[in-house]
Amino acid sequence: MAQKQTHEMSFLDHLEDLRWHLIRATLAIVIAGSAAFIFSDFIFDTIIFGPKKMNFPTYEWLCRMSNFVGIDTTFCADEFPFRIQNRTMGGQFSAHIWTSIFAGFIISFPYVIYQFWKFISPGLHVNERKHSRGFIIISSLLFFIGVLFGYYVVTPLSINFLGTYNVSSEISNEIDISSYIALVRSSAIASGLIFELPIIIYFLTKIGLITPELLKKYRKFALVIVLILSAIITPPDIVSQIIVAIPILLLYQVSIYISKIVVKKQKKKKNV
Repeated sequence: MAQKQTHEMSFLDHLEDLRWHLIRATLAIVIAGSAAFIFSDFIFDTIIFGPKKMNFPTYEWLCRMSNFVGIDTTFCADEFPFRIQNRTMGGQFSAHIWTSIFAGFIISFPYVIYQFWKFISPGLHVNERKHSRGFIIISSLLFFIGVLFGYYVVTPLSINFLGTYNVSSEISNEIDISSYIALVRSSAIASGLIFELPIIIYFLTKIGLITPELLKKYRKFALVIVLILSAIITPPDIVSQIIVAIPILLLYQVSIYISKIVVKKQKKKKNV
């Protein structure tokens, strides 16, 4: 018979334990963020401003695809018709600090998840901990895949649409640095968190809040939510929304399959 930890912790003990896990996770983010702060040239010139350059891999691929099907597109332009500006005294320093913090969070994500796992694992049975050893690897992998998807798909589509959009020739686009970085940051991190959907469904199924039947029943509503979500994190054109919606729908379908496996294992335990 599976046994839990024999040592029972009080509510204050749990709070103290949580506090130390949060401190360790925060320290990891600060250390990784400090490294990102030092290597600012690479972070900004290569990563942050990479999607602004027309030699970015996504634009080159979309340009070749557009030429193949014979469609005129802005993906084959020489440069974007906008400039990035700083309009406040502390704008560049603030951008440097916050970009380093978010970069630190992305880099240290596996350790942050590890601290989260260390906090919840004592409450699991021995066999549950054994079958969940791959949690950190899988959740980190999904997060990094999501970040890459946001950076190489959502971000360039958004910049291409919004950066070339013009209601009048009398208006020139002078984009503030905070606005540009916020777009890159939100696209990457939001996509990374969205790709954690299978992990979230796994735990919600474990505690009985979600069932495969419930996920199937509300699949149509999930489709609407996905389209709304993709409309929020992408520019308002149909192609971009479809490109973003497809992987999210696939993740939802994978989540149903994961939920089925969890329920099946729980039923098997009850029958033993």
